Amino acid sequence: MDELPGRSRATALTDRLRRRRAPRLHLDTDTGSGPVVILVHGIASTSATWRKVVPLLAPRHRVIAIDILGHGASPAPADCEYTLDDHVAALAGTIRALRLREPFVLVGHSLGSLIATRYAAERRWFSSPGTRVSRLVLVGPPIYLSPSDIGDPWVRARVSAYLRAYEFLRANRDFTLANAAVLSRLLPKGILDLTAENWTPFVKSLKNCIESQTMVSDIAVLHQPVDLIYGALDAFVAPGSLRVVERMRHVTTHRVEANDHIVRSRIGRVLVRVLDGAAPTDVPA
Repeated sequence: MDELPGRSRATALTDRLRRRRAPRLHLDTDTGSGPVVILVHGIASTSATWRKVVPLLAPRHRVIAIDILGHGASPAPADCEYTLDDHVAALAGTIRALRLREPFVLVGHSLGSLIATRYAAERRWFSSPGTRVSRLVLVGPPIYLSPSDIGDPWVRARVSAYLRAYEFLRANRDFTLANAAVLSRLLPKGILDLTAENWTPFVKSLKNCIESQTMVSDIAVLHQPVDLIYGALDAFVAPGSLRVVERMRHVTTHRVEANDHIVRSRIGRVLVRVLDGAAPTDVPA
């Protein structure tokens, strides 16, 4: 496997050791038959994220939904830092255990987009067919460039505001948990899952993955087609950072009107049409 830009051999060796120690993740769903689609949910959530999608995909695909590290029914190791490498290592070990024979479509939502992209980037050449990604679909990806790398002052201010908000959430545990409890009662079970029990995986994943990320460079090295789906009302998508990715030749963007960050019916239908090979212009808003 070739190394990502800037990675030393020592870092690559550390990553291999991490992968050997990584726990297996919980398979919430494994249903249907046909080409394999693996679904990876986001931060402070569970595989319930995909409740609108699985029934639509299962008639033509084998659909596998995985709870990410420290979330849902997956393990939450006490000594884990929940870096992107930790999340990817756990996902990689779980996928290897599936013993797939062919490349698969990997779909990530929110933090799951970052995990899925890094997984695909690390396995784009010398890996067995059953561990390779044939197509990557990113739903509501929180892509944030470093403010110091942004020239447009409006975009820089917008991204800086996102990062300050995340830092506030991490620093104010009681406030964040109380508001999460209120919001979770308004949503289907498992869509927002943030409690005192999974607080540590949440704050560490937020800091070490979303606030400190290499999403743009990970997408740039891919040779597979990438579909980016996001809701027009998604408060976690930064338009300025998104434009950098949209310009890449292998990326196709699908904007879904009247949809926020949650994978609701509209985004679900768009996702299914994309996987079934419909042209972007054929996808209903």
